Amino acid sequence: MNRSFVDQLGSTIVVPSNPKRIISLVPSQTELLYDLDLGDRVVGITKFCIHPKRWFETKTRVGGTKKIAIEKVIELQPDLIIGNKEENTKEDIEKLRKIAPVWLSDINTFDSALEMIDAVGALTNTGTAAEALIGEIKRSFESITLASDHQAKRVRYLIWKDPYYQAGRSTFIDALIQKIGWINCTTEERYPEWNGKDDSMDYLLLSSEPYPFSHSDVEHLQQLFPSVKVILVDGELFSWYGSRMRLAPVYFQRLIDQLAC
Repeated sequence: MNRSFVDQLGSTIVVPSNPKRIISLVPSQTELLYDLDLGDRVVGITKFCIHPKRWFETKTRVGGTKKIAIEKVIELQPDLIIGNKEENTKEDIEKLRKIAPVWLSDINTFDSALEMIDAVGALTNTGTAAEALIGEIKRSFESITLASDHQAKRVRYLIWKDPYYQAGRSTFIDALIQKIGWINCTTEERYPEWNGKDDSMDYLLLSSEPYPFSHSDVEHLQQLFPSVKVILVDGELFSWYGSRMRLAPVYFQRLIDQLAC
């Protein structure tokens, strides 16, 4: 028996009622599948799907998020492929649709991330676990307490170096920045280049991924902007939508408290 689903791009796909050979093309969604206890049903992941470590070491890898090894996908004979509009290329997705149903997420808000979790639960018949996870994430974010002087703090979040690129509006990172009560200095959409000039930001956040900023980067930028607090931050907790979201609020609270000192 097959069932129809509409993905987050509005495309309708038909999948088996209980898909047993799933390929995940996005690291954060791979981790979600693990936390929904789908270990026996996930047959393929990407080389960037580092969590959980056991899957990274044992599951078949089908290339990177931007360059899928189509022949490996064919060999695995999937009955469901789960990807993302931003992480995967349109060219690869078109090829993959000829092999198996492809469900795509499109996430740039907090709510769309929760909707993805709910949808993946429905796709894989793990709706009860997905619902429990969503509830846990909501409660965790509601527990964040901001210091009164943090309400208007302006932050810039860098994701790349040489040149510098930053997280702008209409991104999941921007959604989390707003969720914890800060203001994103970047008013441009998506991931615009930054010219390296100050515009009265309070915090400059250097992400651990996709570019691995280091302490030397902090020292360099701190010298350029002595009045700004420059720190390294965990890129996974700012950008991974899925089950990792339940870990983010505790980290954000520590970060808020650290920056308040």
